Amino acid sequence: MIDPKTIIDKYYPPGEPLSVLLWEHGGRVRDKALVVAKRIGEPGLDLAFIAEAALLHDIGIFQTDAPRIHCRGEKPYVCHGIIGREILEGHALPRHALVCERHVGTGLTVEEIEQRRLPLPLRDMTPQSLEEIIICYADKFFSKSNGNRELSLEEVLQQVRRYGPQKVEIFMAWHRRFGA
Repeated sequence: MIDPKTIIDKYYPPGEPLSVLLWEHGGRVRDKALVVAKRIGEPGLDLAFIAEAALLHDIGIFQTDAPRIHCRGEKPYVCHGIIGREILEGHALPRHALVCERHVGTGLTVEEIEQRRLPLPLRDMTPQSLEEIIICYADKFFSKSNGNRELSLEEVLQQVRRYGPQKVEIFMAWHRRFGA
């Protein structure tokens, strides 16, 4: 087991607005992901990993330019996943690092990165493991910019629809499986 607090505190001064936001968001995602994981009862699911990775999934946001959520970095927000991957690989946490990279939206394919001309490496960034999918799913119910409230299914779908019907299909397949 790792201590996510030690890692987060290295990059986010405790008590600062961005640190508080990251902890609150990560905690909500963790709690929902664990509820989902326990509900589906899939043998072999790594609950400790889900808890840790959910807390760390947005660790890269501080390097992005998103002032509405206290981020004063220089990179586009879409880059927070690859930034998080680099940070967690530096902590010898390759599985946790992949959650960072693969949780953006419902994941990003090489084709999407090319078509949308995103400032990202051309590689598949879609969640692969069940743990990754559960965290990605849980994350969609919590916006960092709307306070502490869990989003309704319709609100989540409204956000996902912006990226096309295929993304809605992916999310709804998850929702049917996880039933949250």
